[in-house]
Amino acid sequence: MRVTQSMLSNNMIRNLSNSYGKMSKLQEQIQSGSKINRPSDDPVIAVNGMGYRRDLAKVEQYQRNMITANSWLDTTDESLNQVGEQMKRVRELVIQAANDTNTPEDREKMKMEIDQIRQQLQDVANTKVADSYIFSGTNTGQPLYPEGTPPVNEEKVKIEIYDGIQLQVNTPGKTLFKNIDDLMGKISDLLGDSNTTGAEIGDALGGVTSASTSDDITAIHNQVLAAQADIGARQNRVEMMDNRLALREVSVTKQLSDNESVDYSKAITELVTNESIHQAALSVGAKIIQQTLVDFIR
Repeated sequence: MRVTQSMLSNNMIRNLSNSYGKMSKLQEQIQSGSKINRPSDDPVIAVNGMGYRRDLAKVEQYQRNMITANSWLDTTDESLNQVGEQMKRVRELVIQAANDTNTPEDREKMKMEIDQIRQQLQDVANTKVADSYIFSGTNTGQPLYPEGTPPVNEEKVKIEIYDGIQLQVNTPGKTLFKNIDDLMGKISDLLGDSNTTGAEIGDALGGVTSASTSDDITAIHNQVLAAQADIGARQNRVEMMDNRLALREVSVTKQLSDNESVDYSKAITELVTNESIHQAALSVGAKIIQQTLVDFIR
């Protein structure tokens, strides 16, 4: 096949264009810090990068869910702490009232304080996180009190904290707070009845020898402590999952970096090499391509 001058020129132009393209791509990588600046640069890297970014987005969502879970659990724990403290005061008042030396005026004052504590405990039962009542089961838009509000339930509120893992964040309080409110009403009625003896009032204290019921202070306090222990266990679970998510975030971030981040030393070396090859091609091409008629006229 006869090689013409135009063929030599076209080949040189094409090779130089390819060389410019390689150097341009390397310069883009060095400037951007990424192996690819468009999916067409390397479809495999682009697809893998999309997967890693999806994983990071899921981790970020789970971390936001963790914040919500911690908010519910911490608020519930704080609320039950308040209940426990109020029940201690109720115990003190009942012990004081279980003495037949108290005058009717003394009992009336104790009854007034018991009624105020009862109201306070109802307020605690209506504790909210954002716009959600945390003790109302899944009917988070409805408070436990006052009576006559739409019914609440004892169902669990769960939040997804990892792939396929859901954690209960609420403590259904319908039964617990009903037992508390019934007990407070019972104590108030006992204090308001002038015929009630100190011994009858003292029966509300309960104790280790009492039957397993929900109508005395000891039994109620045990229910509160059991609920707090359950919350503590779930708080520990959230902390462990939070650590797991942090490790997952570090791992996926590293994988994304390894997948897309440019190796600067390698890219710069390749750029310098391509520039040398390009200059050599220009020099050789200038010698191969014949001079034009204009060059002879000069």
